[in-house]
Amino acid sequence: MKLKHLSTAMILATLPATGVFAAALDRSGQSMSAFLQPNNYFEAGISVLDPDVAGKEAGTSATRRDIGDMGNDYYFPNAALKLQLNDKFSFGILYDQPFGADAEYSGKNVFVSDSTNTILAPERLDAIRTSTIDTTFNGLTANQRVGAALQAQGVDLSTPAGQAQFAATLNAYNNDATTKAVIDAGVKQGVAAKVDAGLAQVNGLLGKGATKVKVDTQNLAMVFGFQPNQNWNFYAGGVYQTIKGNINLRGQAYSIYNGYDADIKETGGAGWLAGFAYQIPEIALKASLTYRSEIDHDVNIRENLPTLPALSLLGQAAAGEAIKNSSADTTITTPQSVNFDFQTGIMADTVAFANIRWVNWKDFSVQPYKFGQLSKVVGPIVNRPNGFDLVSYADDQWSVTTGVGRKLNDKWAGNVSVGWDSGAGDPITTLGPTEGYWNVGLGLQYSPTPQTFIAGGVKYFWLGDAKAQTGAQAGGDEYVAEFSDNNAIAYGLKLGYKF
Repeated sequence: MKLKHLSTAMILATLPATGVFAAALDRSGQSMSAFLQPNNYFEAGISVLDPDVAGKEAGTSATRRDIGDMGNDYYFPNAALKLQLNDKFSFGILYDQPFGADAEYSGKNVFVSDSTNTILAPERLDAIRTSTIDTTFNGLTANQRVGAALQAQGVDLSTPAGQAQFAATLNAYNNDATTKAVIDAGVKQGVAAKVDAGLAQVNGLLGKGATKVKVDTQNLAMVFGFQPNQNWNFYAGGVYQTIKGNINLRGQAYSIYNGYDADIKETGGAGWLAGFAYQIPEIALKASLTYRSEIDHDVNIRENLPTLPALSLLGQAAAGEAIKNSSADTTITTPQSVNFDFQTGIMADTVAFANIRWVNWKDFSVQPYKFGQLSKVVGPIVNRPNGFDLVSYADDQWSVTTGVGRKLNDKWAGNVSVGWDSGAGDPITTLGPTEGYWNVGLGLQYSPTPQTFIAGGVKYFWLGDAKAQTGAQAGGDEYVAEFSDNNAIAYGLKLGYKF
């Protein structure tokens, strides 16, 4: 068997699109394969995703319109340098973009603002309108009702003639049921007109445009490895990570948050990784287990909440002013994860490989400060008395990729793979409405010299159907849309050099 020369580089370099579409915000898959290459090694690659994520309004949505493709194309690079300092020690620098999101709604649906949007759910707003009209009207005395009726007719109550007409009309109002009914109806109509004008002004605070999200992260890891013998490799290192993003909520689905903007300026945080690998080069066996810590990012998110004056409808005008004038940092914690990689020779020039990845999305959430303060005010309306998050997930992510790679000759190698991802729960956030996937992939590598290679890969994803819910609905069974029969295609290219 010619497995001794069938290096890990040949197998994993043909998988540049391994983690390109995964649960929640997971992107790169955070592979350690470059660091585990023999001797000195360098690689650089890029992955591109073309998703198609469309659906239909459903659940609590009052309408049932179609929702066009909301998943934007995106790409992300990666690079790695590994140096074998001597027989016992190695050092590596790994760069990738592990987490991210890029989506934008369009067309006519509950995620795009239009003139029919209301500051609260229509039924809730109708109840407030009726209550406000009744309370205002019932609080008027007979004198005030008569005065309002005469003023509506253009009578000047400051003149003697006006005062005489007022006295006569008040006497009729108090002693004639027909006169009273006519005046009451007119006054109540006037009160309703003023209330409707106020509601129209409040609804005018709502945002324009469409819901969209863009989140980018970057990871730079410095890793040190210790190899006590040719079989074992123990490694650990520090990780510096940056995160930035923009989120815009629009449309009837978000109620009082229709118009909310969050600008997450780029900020950094530090974490760590550690793991070990075991290998038997003669049979191309290699297994590795890597843990990556969670990383905290403390950032003062710039938030825009133009609808805060609408809290006066709920008797919370003071709360609106307090939120407007408040500010505090928000902690965003990217999740911890574990990767297990395995490969072994199964016949001459052929290996089987597998990757299992776990990401702790269940404990991940984002609640920008002002968003959270407002959620505590309106939360009781949606049975969330303690408020709610902008983004959260119900489940941890599990993903598995397995396949077979074969060296065809001295210059060419290839592989086929199958992948599965559990997703991070269903229902799930409207900002990423899919639940896991199945995929198939093909990879091909060309080595013009023994030291260099060019690898390309393509994967087709069948994306899992999901119900989409807003932050106010998270943790319950309510949802506003359904997404089904969606797919994605990923492409990858990688260059490698062994020296």
